[in-house]
Amino acid sequence: MLQGICLYTINNNKTVYIVLPVAGMSERCFEIMAYTRKNDEAVSPVIGVILMVAITVILAAVIAAFVFGMSGNITKTKTVAVTVQKVSAGELTILNNGGQDASTLNRLDVTATPTASTCTGTNTSFTTPTCTYYAAGSIMPVGSNLRLTSSTTPLAFAGRTQVVAVGGFTDGTSQVLLDTFV
Repeated sequence: MLQGICLYTINNNKTVYIVLPVAGMSERCFEIMAYTRKNDEAVSPVIGVILMVAITVILAAVIAAFVFGMSGNITKTKTVAVTVQKVSAGELTILNNGGQDASTLNRLDVTATPTASTCTGTNTSFTTPTCTYYAAGSIMPVGSNLRLTSSTTPLAFAGRTQVVAVGGFTDGTSQVLLDTFV
């Protein structure tokens, strides 16, 4: 009694048999397949468009931040080389080696751990635990040094000593120039 059979395979590899009369069978098969076939092709383009829009929005926000000065509070890092040398178990020497911003360095605060007993050098003062170079209205000359000494027994710098030097500049800013162990 059956006049024609149309075979159609679904995505999960199951075959469906569709019984149709012989006349117009091929057109009916294609018509049924067109309505039942699942179309997954649009998923990738939609995700691609969403990603492109997101990238464009982020890029526009970054450009706007620079154009409208929202990143204006970023401070410039100063370049000044400061070194420390352990002369003996009771003495450290901190040296201003200069650098691009050495002409604006007007203060140098040096702290050693364990603490020093005295601090010597031109325009220096010592308030435990910090040795400070400061001369109002002048710049710390390149090549100048500070000398930290210990008179404790045993000598304070005999073991591992941490030295931190913080520079103060004529524009009112300050930054750590040296943080090391000797």
